[in-house]
This record gives sequence, structure tokens and C-alpha cells, in this order.
Amino acid sequence: MSKRLGYVRVSTAEQNPDRQLDGVPLDKKFIEYASGTNTNRPVLKQLLDYARDDDHIIVHSMDRLARNISDLRKLVDDLTYRNIKVSFMKECLTFDGDKSPIANLMLMLLGSIAEFEHALIRERQLEGIAIAKAQGKYKGKKKKLDKEKIEILKQHLQTRKTKVQIAKDMGISRVCLYKYLHEIEKKGAA
Repeated sequence: MSKRLGYVRVSTAEQNPDRQLDGVPLDKKFIEYASGTNTNRPVLKQLLDYARDDDHIIVHSMDRLARNISDLRKLVDDLTYRNIKVSFMKECLTFDGDKSPIANLMLMLLGSIAEFEHALIRERQLEGIAIAKAQGKYKGKKKKLDKEKIEILKQHLQTRKTKVQIAKDMGISRVCLYKYLHEIEKKGAA
């Protein structure tokens, strides 16, 4: 029996994924808190492993599945090859492997526009940061953990807690936790 599987992605734990696929009937929903810069994401991998022949994967928009056109194309092609339908709600597009020229054009066109839009946003952001730095107004992002909390983090690492639980206990995202772990390792090696 085919299943309707939802994939929701937000970049950080501070963002709210609830607006994506709200009201869409699903058999199972996969929620990811990770950047979309590549397809090496744990929840996406779970979805891809879970999905079976005749299932239907539903995503809010193309940029939630992939940030660049080559990753988007590869994911959609791989899924449709496995006889798994993929729908993007915002773009009102469904891909089922029929290889229609119009469907292919729309995937490439809208995927390219999303990639271009993301690049423009990033470019404007970097320009704004450069101006603020030149004016002495930008000091960088404020650290979430001070020295005292980093020591508490080190104590948590000595326990049998998972990284997910440690991040929750510290009130930070897993991405942020891994940045601190990398920093701690660098200082330990020095």
C-alpha cells in the first residue's frame, strides 16, 4: 500500500517548521533541522531509505529539498526512477517519472530560479556585513555559550547522553553544538 510521506526542512532549531505542509494529509512526516547546502542530511537519508515503490513524497517547496539545481535534479530523478512520486506544494508540481518535456523544463527553470534567489540573498547579506564592518557596527554573531557554559558542555560530553540530548540541555541547536565541539577539539590539539 502506497504512503504519503512529507518532508519538512528548516535551517535551524530556532525556526518553526509548522507552516510547511500544514493541513496536508500524510501517513508520515520527516522533519529536518539542517542547512540545505547539500543532500548529506540525516533525516533526508531516513526518508529516502523509508520510501518504497508507489509512495508519494510531498515537500513544501523545491528549496526545502535542495538548494542547487544539480542536487534537486538528482533527487527527483532517483526517486522517480524508483517509482516514487514527488510533489512540491508551493510550485504546484508533481514528478512521477513520465519524463514529460514540460515537467523537466519546469523543474530546471524553477529550481534554477530558487538557486539564483538564494545566491542573491547571500550576496546582499555579505554586502551588508561588509558595510557594517567598515562602519565598525558589525562585531560578528554573539556566542551562544560563554566560558562557564562551555565548561558545562565539556561535563555533558563526559556522560552517556546523545548529542541531541546535550544540545537540548544546553539550549542550542545540533549544528551549534558541533561547532563548539570542533572548537573544543581545535583547542585541545593546540
